Amino acid sequence: MRYLTNLFKRLVALVAVVAMATACDDGRSEVLKVYNWGDYIDEDLLVEFEEWYFEHTGEKVEIIYQTFDINEVMLAKIENGHADFDVVCPSEYIVERMMRNELLLPILTPEFEAEINSKNINYFDCVSPYIKREFSLLTAPEGQDPNDYAVGYMWGTTGILYNADYVTEEEALSWDLMFNPRLKDKIFVKDAFRDVYSPMLIYAKTIEARKAGTLGEDEMLPLETIHALMYDSSDESIALVESHLKRTKELVAGWEADFGKEMMTQEKAWINLMWSGDAVWAIEEAAEVDVNLAYAVPREGSVVWFDGWVIPKYAKNERAARYFIDYMCMPENAIRNMDATGYVSVVATEEVLEAMRDDELETVCDLSYFFVDENHEPLEGCDSVHIDDVLYPDRSVIERCGVMHDSGDRTDKMLEMWSRVKGDNLSTGMLVGIIVFFVAMFAWGIWRKVDAYRKKQHHLKRRRHQYTKTKK
Repeated sequence: MRYLTNLFKRLVALVAVVAMATACDDGRSEVLKVYNWGDYIDEDLLVEFEEWYFEHTGEKVEIIYQTFDINEVMLAKIENGHADFDVVCPSEYIVERMMRNELLLPILTPEFEAEINSKNINYFDCVSPYIKREFSLLTAPEGQDPNDYAVGYMWGTTGILYNADYVTEEEALSWDLMFNPRLKDKIFVKDAFRDVYSPMLIYAKTIEARKAGTLGEDEMLPLETIHALMYDSSDESIALVESHLKRTKELVAGWEADFGKEMMTQEKAWINLMWSGDAVWAIEEAAEVDVNLAYAVPREGSVVWFDGWVIPKYAKNERAARYFIDYMCMPENAIRNMDATGYVSVVATEEVLEAMRDDELETVCDLSYFFVDENHEPLEGCDSVHIDDVLYPDRSVIERCGVMHDSGDRTDKMLEMWSRVKGDNLSTGMLVGIIVFFVAMFAWGIWRKVDAYRKKQHHLKRRRHQYTKTKK
C-alpha cells in the first residue's frame, strides 16, 4: 500500500512539472521576436525564414517583428523592462554596454556550430574579417570576445550629403563646410549626439593641433590618434566640441531624426550631416526629380559605424534566434537586404562583390581590406573595383575613420552638452515649413508604400542585369 501511495505521489508531481513547463512555454518555442531598426530589412525574408527554419529543423516558428528608431529606447526595454526579444540589432557602442551589463547570450556556441556544420548551413564565415576585427576592438568584460556575442549586420560611414549644384566636392571634403555662413539655414544635422560628437571632436583636435604647430596646415591626425579620440569623453573634449557646435548652431536649420533625406531631395537644405545608408537613399530619390546630391567623408576624419545582431539574456527562443542570425549571413539574403534598404551588408563573399560591382561607374575603389577569401587573402581584383563609393568606401577613407565606443557614466555629460547646443534654434519660417512638411509626409507615406514595390523590382532588375553582364 505504501508503495502505491508513493508511486501515486510521484505521478502527481510529474504531471505538475509537465503542466508547469507547458504553462511557462506558452507557445514561445514557436515564436521568434525580432527587434530591428525601421526600414532595415527585406521583409519578405521574414516569411521565407519561417519556411527555411522548418526545412532545416523540422520545427515551426512564427516571427513577430517590431522596429525602433533609437538605440537607447531599445536598450531600456531590455535593460529595465526585461522585454523578451530573441534577436535585436543594436549599434556597436550599445553592444559594449549590453556586454558590460551582462545582457547578452553567446551566439555561435560549439554545439550550435557543430549542428549547422553538419547541415552545411554555416554562413557566419561569410562576414568580412575586417568587420570581425573591428568588433574585436569593442570594450568587453575580461575574457570575453565581442564576436561571440554579436554578429555584424550593416555598416557604413558618417559624412556630408550635399547638393552638388550649390556645394563643390572640395568644400564637402572638409568639416569646415559646417561653419560656412553662405549656408545659413541650409544645413541639417542628424539628431544623434554620438554621430555628431565623434567627427566634431576629430575636426576640433585637428584645428587645435594645427594652431599649436604640431600638425601641418594640410596634415591630418594619424589613425591611432583618431582611434584614441573615440574613447575621449573628458570635460575638456566635451567643452571643445560644444564650442564648435555652437558656432554652427547659428547656421543650422534643424536637427533631424529622419526627415533630413526628404529635405535634401526637395532642396530645402544643401548639406546634411548623416549616415551613408541614408545618403544612398536620398541620392537615388533625388535623381528621379533631377536634384543632384552627392556624399563625402571629410579628410579630417570621421566615424565608421556598425550594427549587429545579438541575443538578449531574456530571450525565450535562443535556438531560432541563432538560426535567424545565420540566415541573415547568407550571401543571397545579404544582397536582397542591401537592395531593400540602401545600406551595406557585412557579408563579403565573391557573390556579393559581383552583385555590387558596376563597371558603368567611373569610381574605382580599393576594397582589399573588406573582400577576402577563406584564407583572408583579398579576392582577385578587389583592389580596383568599379563600385558605388558611398556604399563601399575606399581604403583611404577607412584609414581616417574611427569606431565609436560607449561612454559609460560620461554619457549624461555628453547628452547635457547636446541639449545645450540644440536649444531652440528653428526660425519661425523653418518651423512652419517643417509642420507643413510633416502634413505632406503623411500623404506621401501612402504613395511610398505603393511605390516601394516598383523600386524593389527596379533594384532587382538592375542587379540581375549587372550579374548577367558579369557572367558574359
